[in-house]
Amino acid sequence: MAVRQIKRSSKWTTGLIIAVMILTSLNLIVVSGILVGLIQGAIDAVRTHYTSDVIISTLKNKSYIENSPEVMSVIDKIPEIEGVTARYLKGGTLEANYKTRVKETDKPNTAAGTIVGIDPTAEDKITDLSKFVVEGSYLDANDYDQVLIGSFLVKKYLPIESPGFSALDNIEPGTKIRINIGDIQREVTVKGIVKSKVDEISLRVFMVDSQFRSIIGRNDYNVSEIAAKLKPGTNPEVVRDALKRNGVDTVAKVQTYTDAQPKFIKDLVATFALLGNMISSIGLVVASITIFIVIFINAITRRKFIGILKGIGINGKAIEISYVFQSIFYALIGSVIGIVIVYALLQPFIAAHPINFPFSDGILVAPVSGTLARIALLIFTTIVAGYIPARMIVRKNTLDSILGRK
Repeated sequence: MAVRQIKRSSKWTTGLIIAVMILTSLNLIVVSGILVGLIQGAIDAVRTHYTSDVIISTLKNKSYIENSPEVMSVIDKIPEIEGVTARYLKGGTLEANYKTRVKETDKPNTAAGTIVGIDPTAEDKITDLSKFVVEGSYLDANDYDQVLIGSFLVKKYLPIESPGFSALDNIEPGTKIRINIGDIQREVTVKGIVKSKVDEISLRVFMVDSQFRSIIGRNDYNVSEIAAKLKPGTNPEVVRDALKRNGVDTVAKVQTYTDAQPKFIKDLVATFALLGNMISSIGLVVASITIFIVIFINAITRRKFIGILKGIGINGKAIEISYVFQSIFYALIGSVIGIVIVYALLQPFIAAHPINFPFSDGILVAPVSGTLARIALLIFTTIVAGYIPARMIVRKNTLDSILGRK
């Protein structure tokens, strides 16, 4: 009976119902996936371009990782590690336009930032730092007194007027600036400007590590951060635990990229997932109402036919189930098409062309388990929405249905 009714129903009506189910399934999957993907894109960017898979940093009461050469030796012995980059970090201030100040009493154009000494080749291999150079060029190992400056420290890229935050004005490649680290002052040339949605990159100043060591007097090769990139398929937790077993955690903090995530980021993921589910639930209600109305009108118009079926001995439950099967048909066809659209078109396309949000490159997060759970909920809701109106009509008196009486 269900198959016969579907075949005899209007193609436009059937197409419209399926279209509603497709849009509902997309709403259930995509809205939540985009909201979670907004934060996940930021998390992935931090992993790819800053922490890598495992990050080794200083202990709270230390300014650098003690016995760094020994730590690097331990890292080199772990076969799952593909490469590492070591960084020297020092807080300092930057000063621009000091040559054009008319009076010494004039307020200097300064900004606070972190000065980072890096091996340009190793850093670029692990974090692709060179791809974020928007002006000028990337550092070379032989560059002397040249720096890359983060865009958050340049007023042209972050025009914020705030008493608690300052950026350098009139900065471009070739501009001379002064860096002040404690009592040490050094004039350097801006070789390039790096712009990234990862704050740790855009708030830093990068220079060649060999020169930076000489400026801060660090001759023991003790670094402040080590980012390790793992071979594909390697579980970061395995490498983290291996480093701890070798005693690295006694001189440094050893974390996977997940461990290094602030708690508020994890809370944001949960919050956005909840918001996505709340918004998607509206579409679920709309789809349920649509199915209810369609089945109800269909049953009303076929009320006499239903009465005849009951009159010749067809069980009322069989008639109700036939309408339930119609609902399942609409939900399954719409859901399958929606899943194909998500996994064959939307997810690959957005992965290749991330959504350009202000603070992240958003992706579509659609785990298969979550998608199947949402589709199961959609089908269940549709079954209920199809059963209730069918039940209402079938319960009518058989003779009244045949004669069209209320």
